[in-house]
Formats: sequence, C-alpha cells, structure tokens
Amino acid sequence: MASMFSRQAFQTLRALPKASSLSSPLAQPLARRFLATTAQEQPRLRLGSTAPNFKAQTTKGEIDFHQWIGNSWAILFSHPADFTPVCTTELGAFAKMKNEFEKRGVKMIGLSANDLGSHDKWIADINDVSSTNLQFPIIADANRNVAFLYDMVSQEDLDNLPTKGIALTIRSVFVIDPAKKIRLTMMYPASTGRNSAEVLRVIDSLQLTDKKGVATPIDWQAGDDVIVPPSVSTEDAKKKFGELREIKHYLRYTKS
Repeated sequence: MASMFSRQAFQTLRALPKASSLSSPLAQPLARRFLATTAQEQPRLRLGSTAPNFKAQTTKGEIDFHQWIGNSWAILFSHPADFTPVCTTELGAFAKMKNEFEKRGVKMIGLSANDLGSHDKWIADINDVSSTNLQFPIIADANRNVAFLYDMVSQEDLDNLPTKGIALTIRSVFVIDPAKKIRLTMMYPASTGRNSAEVLRVIDSLQLTDKKGVATPIDWQAGDDVIVPPSVSTEDAKKKFGELREIKHYLRYTKS
C-alpha cells in the first residue's frame, strides 16, 4: 500500500488552492516526490498475482478485503465519482444481477472516490433510477488509497495532479478468485459504460475452464462448445471429453 508519506503528500496536494497550485513552491516538488514514491511502491497487478489487501470503510461497514472475499470469487469495480450519470446506470444494472452473481458464488464490491455520506445518498438515487435495491458494499475512497493501490488512476489525472490536486478513478474491473488471485482485468475511460453481461460471461468462462481444463473461443456463451487445449493429445482428449470436433490439429471443440 502507498506509504504514509505518499498519502500525506496526496492529501496536501489536494488541499492546495487550485488557482495557485501551479506556481506554488511546494506543489511541484511535492507532486514529483508523491508520484515517484507511488510508482516505486505500486504493486504489479498482473494476471495471477495476489490482489493487494486493504482495509476500508464501506456502505456495509469496515472491511478487510481478503477476509471479506473469504472462499468466494469477487468483482471489484471502480467509479470516478458519486452522482455521475454513467456510474448510476452501471451500479443499477449490477444490482439487478445480484442473484446471477450469487448463483456463481461471486461477491460484488464497488468503489467511488467519495465519502460514506455521499454514497448513501447516491444509492437512493441508483435505486430510484433503476427500480432496484442495491445491496453490495461500496468502498468510500475519498483519499484515493485503494484507487492508487490498484492503479485505477488515468495517466491524464497523474499528469494533472500537480495543478489540479485531485485524481479521479477510471472504470476498472478486477475479477478475483477464492485464492485471492487476479484472474481478469478490464479498464474503461470515464466516458464509456461497462457491459454487465460481459462481466458475467467472463465469470462463466473462468469457472468452467478451471473446472474442466478447457478454453473458450471468441464470443463464447454458457452452453456453447469449448476448445480442447493443444497440450492435450487427441487420444487423451477423447478419453477425457468424449466426442471431439476437429477443425485443425490444434483447434478441437468439445461439449461444455
């Protein structure tokens, strides 16, 4: 996690008056030190790496992220700010899919760069707009601690940090398995809403491929045929999967 100095530096930068921050003798060196420290301490969020743990306040109380995941799969998705139109539509859509994610043993948790009081009011708007009842927690990340820990900040915001003194989060999605490993990431610009059905589709693919040792082709949907990995011989594949459909010696399909 970002060091205490870097958090303090970030908070100090945010407190600088925007009109004078560019010429402030404090702003530029402080920003350079903050960005250098953050870059050095930023964990490598590669596929298969352990999702960084953190403690945070949420709309459902304080959590330890790894303890909250427990033995479930998890989806962590971020939002630039409360009361933004695209985010409102997204959270409403995910709230409506609660039962679908629960059937797959998946917990959802959102993040927005505002405090709890703002989150609670925003949830009321989300429920009203989407005619739903949002029940998953939303992290209060007004200080951007989790946003920087998970590298949810755009390069533009980093470049403008010395002058604007604030960084929003982009629309990031992290799919994390019960072993706390990052299995899939997606990042969207603030102007582009996510596809909730795609998030569900990749969960289906990840869980199926883990269970059966197969791969899923382009545009795969649950129930479609799957691909036998090239590492499995045709003879072994027939023993393991039964019927095969061979397109090329390296491209063989079987039932999911």
